[in-house]
Amino acid sequence: MSTSLPERHHERLLIIDFGSQVTQLIARRLRELSVYCEIHPFNTVDDAFLAEFAPKAVIFSGGPDSVTREGSPRPPSSVYDLGVPILGICYGQQAMMEDLGGKVHGGKNTGGGGTAEFGRAKVTPSDARIGLLEGWFLDGPEQVWMSHGDHVAKLAPGFEVYGTSPNAPYAITADLSRNFYAVQFHPEVHHTPNGATLYENFVKLAGFAGDWTMGAYREEAVARIREQVGDAKVICALSGGVDSSVAAVLLHEAIGEQLTCVFVDHGLMRKDEAQEVVGMFREHYNLPLIHADEGELFLGELDGVSDPETKRKIIGKLFIDVFQKHADEIEGVEFLAQGTLYPDVIESVSFSGGPSVTIKSHHNVGGLPEKMGLKLVEPLRELFKDEVRALGRELGLPASFIGRHPFPGPGLAIRCPGEITPAKLDILREADAVYIDQIRKHGLYDEIWQAFVAILPVRTVGVMGDGRTYDYACALRAVTSVDGMTADYYPFTHEFLGETATRIINEVPGINRVTYDITSKPPGTIEWE
Repeated sequence: MSTSLPERHHERLLIIDFGSQVTQLIARRLRELSVYCEIHPFNTVDDAFLAEFAPKAVIFSGGPDSVTREGSPRPPSSVYDLGVPILGICYGQQAMMEDLGGKVHGGKNTGGGGTAEFGRAKVTPSDARIGLLEGWFLDGPEQVWMSHGDHVAKLAPGFEVYGTSPNAPYAITADLSRNFYAVQFHPEVHHTPNGATLYENFVKLAGFAGDWTMGAYREEAVARIREQVGDAKVICALSGGVDSSVAAVLLHEAIGEQLTCVFVDHGLMRKDEAQEVVGMFREHYNLPLIHADEGELFLGELDGVSDPETKRKIIGKLFIDVFQKHADEIEGVEFLAQGTLYPDVIESVSFSGGPSVTIKSHHNVGGLPEKMGLKLVEPLRELFKDEVRALGRELGLPASFIGRHPFPGPGLAIRCPGEITPAKLDILREADAVYIDQIRKHGLYDEIWQAFVAILPVRTVGVMGDGRTYDYACALRAVTSVDGMTADYYPFTHEFLGETATRIINEVPGINRVTYDITSKPPGTIEWE
């Protein structure tokens, strides 16, 4: 994974990743403080990298390994000689102690006999107070989230204790002379309610000016796009979602008529969605746009297909074929634009170098650059989802687009388990429109990460008026999430659910039963397929 483009002028913080499942949350907390940071696996950080990256501060993430194991992950020794503040978190604390002359004992599973600590804990302060803990312990002990088997048994020279928990006598430690700090818990998770304050204090101690803003990013991104693209033409796959919409508007600001967007309408969009997308870009942005209306092609190929992975693969292949067909009609194209985000970049680099499990294949334009001989331009690859929305507001996109819930590339195909038919899609569109209308009327849309209806591959007996019905059942889905990696179901009131079910059954012919999906992720996924 490459670092930022060389012309960046922001102060930078480096997060060295030791494999924690929540490392991205550290970066999100820092970006929220207007501090630019990047995550890099420990095995990609060496002396040359540190010299080029020139961090103003460094954070060591947590990780699943044990520092007592020979060959366990460690940062380069030169990081301690940079003269910049360092914060070690959980495994990062233990690595600091071992590297700098302290001692870590393994947990019971490694023969160390120590007491593990997982879950909520209370940290009590020492008598001395330090800048890192400003705003902490105002009302007594602080709740934190622990997740460790090993424990620090002896502090490295120069470190003192500033906080303890029942099973972590060195829960907060620091060497003030070197601006080194280390905590055994995870400040980045919401189970440590005051954790954001600790990060805010750390970046203040490091002297960050907070120069990471979307206004500045917009100016830099426009300049970098122009430098990268020159006079060449660019095509962009436009889905109508937040990421591709923001990327398209940013690119258009940078290169104007050199950009052409291709909107592949696969016939699996929500009610009136295709018209809304095309209308916004043609009328409000006067952006060159090809509307590839290929619904009949996609639905024809999906006829009789029930397996969700087969659906995804058919849609992905057809998308590439249709996109390429229309792209070939444009002369002088040298670049393909994608709405790649920073989490995609991070996840494309395996921490351990090993394979990851494929839960479900993703629908994108993967493979197109090589197939078409194009170079990639990815103007959002340094941003998290919330930052993309902030950039969209900066660019003046309508609030209705900026705040839209995520919509999957395969569209309604994966909200229609079993066979897909035009009739079922029409029923699904109408039910989904009623559901979203209900959510908006009750002022809940912005509280929910994603909401939709799935039409189930079962029909049920019902009674409407004095007659028997035999129609489809549907499931309502609504989740709260930060980034889609984990999710909880939204706690609608029974009144809301009853009112919504009544509207759907009354207003949507073909549905006579409504259920609400209360599965979290994990074990479920957000989408049904």
